[in-house]
Amino acid sequence: MEALKNVMCPSCRGPDQFGGDTYLKEQKLREENGQLREQLKRYENIVANYKPLMVDVSRNAMDELIKLVQSDSPFWIRSSADGRQVLNLECYESIFPGVAKSPNVRIESSKDSSVVIIDSLELVDMFMHANKWMEFFPNIVSRATTLEVVSSGLTGSRSGLLQLMYEELQVLSPLVPTRKFYFLRFCEQIEQHTWAIVDVSYNFPQEPFSNSQSPVRLLPSGCLIQHMLNGCSKITWIEHMEIEDVILPILEEVSHLHALHFIFFLYLFSVITSTHGKRNLMKLSQRMVKTFCSSINTVNGQQVMISGMNDLEVCAMLQRCTDPGHPNSIVLSTATTISVPFASVEVFNFFRDGRNRPLWDVFSNHNHVKEIGHIACGSHPGNRISVLGASGTSQSNMLILQESCIDSSGALVVYCPIDPHAINIAMSSEDPSVVPILSSGFAISPDTGENLGPGELSAGSLVTIVVQIIMSNLTTGTMSQEAVNTINHLVGNTIRQIKAALNCSTCNSAIC
Repeated sequence: MEALKNVMCPSCRGPDQFGGDTYLKEQKLREENGQLREQLKRYENIVANYKPLMVDVSRNAMDELIKLVQSDSPFWIRSSADGRQVLNLECYESIFPGVAKSPNVRIESSKDSSVVIIDSLELVDMFMHANKWMEFFPNIVSRATTLEVVSSGLTGSRSGLLQLMYEELQVLSPLVPTRKFYFLRFCEQIEQHTWAIVDVSYNFPQEPFSNSQSPVRLLPSGCLIQHMLNGCSKITWIEHMEIEDVILPILEEVSHLHALHFIFFLYLFSVITSTHGKRNLMKLSQRMVKTFCSSINTVNGQQVMISGMNDLEVCAMLQRCTDPGHPNSIVLSTATTISVPFASVEVFNFFRDGRNRPLWDVFSNHNHVKEIGHIACGSHPGNRISVLGASGTSQSNMLILQESCIDSSGALVVYCPIDPHAINIAMSSEDPSVVPILSSGFAISPDTGENLGPGELSAGSLVTIVVQIIMSNLTTGTMSQEAVNTINHLVGNTIRQIKAALNCSTCNSAIC
């Protein structure tokens, strides 16, 4: 426990130092920026040579997307595992024949739809803007950028806009690699009140950075957006990918990026209440969830795998937080995935209930926690943003901001300690971006590693545990023995307390 004594509360300010690493890191950033500028020039030259081909590829992809969106059976069938809509591959390949596939290729496909309280033109604008796209889906999109506008479309309209983009999609487990690919995104107004946006991978001939080097191929995917009355829209979403990698069967389901994921988070966004104070609290919570998701599959800082803790592997990273509102000190981020023999909804209800927090939170000092207030984010009682208060004397001046959400594909419970003044800033219409956020939490997915019969649902879950703390005694970003000891104590004690609370002696590492 000695290592934990040097850990600071996330609401405190640690030493603003980074030792001799500052010069080296700045030099590395300059080199990376120079490489990016050179790569951008290459993109411009390539796009100039391949513009007609890009237009043809995107229009063919749009035709395929519209056919799939407007088709039901026999193109789409219900999965026997979870009831979601998936492609009937035999029917699909008879209409859209593709190239020969290697034995390691697997297909991921899904289709879903919903009505959201967002205007159709607002949705189109957000989807065609890379930064807004990331903000919309922080749990899925870890990085996105527009490399080149191939065609600007009609004047004053997004119709006909064609962009070459780069994207990294993440799965909320450190055991599943981030999916990276270059793709074309094409937007078209197909009827007076109907828009379609399609994504499709694009291979650059004889270019080393193209999708020819990527194990992921994005087949025509995207959405159909239909304008409705009262500022609402009906959106139908399709995801279709070819994945060529080797992954353990227990992780296949958690690695799927379903259309339901996109639809669900769109729905949550659309039910934000209109009062400004609550909007700010929602923004604060959105940033909390974004930092949680980005900490699992991050591209910055030092990353190591630490073994030897009862056969459990932990992904750990030290980095300096420089984002607005974040503590300006060295942060230790850890993530690991375990399997538990309980259904996802049971695990979700256990973690989101403040009354259970003393059973698993190593920083709670066994103090009880109660909900002070919440904002509902949908019809399910578990979809909410909550402000929790601790009843113990040492923690009585500290609050906990928590967001929980669940659907049939999985669940999130994300939280961070926060002082009452920060909550007042958010609720009093001040800028919430200045509030320090350092989030931890759980990503919960059904465990489909076992062979299930038709219609059977998994009785187990995969739980990704993320803990982030400030290291007060570290002045460099190098993984020290102190940091290793902190990881072993912190993550090990958290998992042991979870196992004890669930009365579960069979919680295992997902990769054992």
